[in-house]
Amino acid sequence: MRVAVMATCLGDAMFPEAPRATVRLLRRLGVEVEVPEAQTCCGQPMVNTGYLDEAVPLVRRTVEAFEGFDAVVVPSGSCAGSVRHQHRLVAERAGDPAVADGVARLVPRAHELSELLVDVLGVTDVGASFPHRVTYHPTCHSLRMLRVGDRPLRLLREVRGIDLVELPRADECCGFGGTFAVKNAEVSVAMGADKARHVRETGAEVLVAGDASCLMHVGGLLSRQRAGVRTMHLAEVLASTADDPAGRT
Repeated sequence: MRVAVMATCLGDAMFPEAPRATVRLLRRLGVEVEVPEAQTCCGQPMVNTGYLDEAVPLVRRTVEAFEGFDAVVVPSGSCAGSVRHQHRLVAERAGDPAVADGVARLVPRAHELSELLVDVLGVTDVGASFPHRVTYHPTCHSLRMLRVGDRPLRLLREVRGIDLVELPRADECCGFGGTFAVKNAEVSVAMGADKARHVRETGAEVLVAGDASCLMHVGGLLSRQRAGVRTMHLAEVLASTADDPAGRT
């Protein structure tokens, strides 16, 4: 199977270990992996703020960059949700049959990381080892738009040495919401503070999520509170092994 990794904007600019860990993990599982250099933003920020016309060139470029692969893995529920749900809206507005056809080909091949592992590759035990106390935050787009359900938790439960503890009120939004955090900063911070408090209540060493945006938001609050809790992307934990605890090789 030939799989392309969509690195995502935040992955590229601020959380490079998430796409890197995705590549290492999949190669360990025997998957042929590539990271197309032509990829840019998927267009979600434009769509979320009503600039659908401005998103057309980005959707067209995304379709072209990921053409010809058996599957596209997106280590972000937010960006995967954008490709699967928003790209059709943009294509319809563009009125360009080539874009619409490209989106139609891309959508069924685009998978959030846990979906690719569990549904496409058929694995839950990826050979990971991570002997730390961990709690998991199910991000909004993963939970509500993609409906990944318990797939991430099924993967984490198979990790050797992990002490996985339930996050209180886990299904509540962390408050980031992309441009929501900019337009409604006070509400966003209050929601993030609630999430950070629940994380601290677990006594976890590490907060894990499948979206870098949520990790950035909640992690920033935990850092300011000097809570001593690290944030890690799901891919980083799954890429870690007993021989390579940091999952870096």
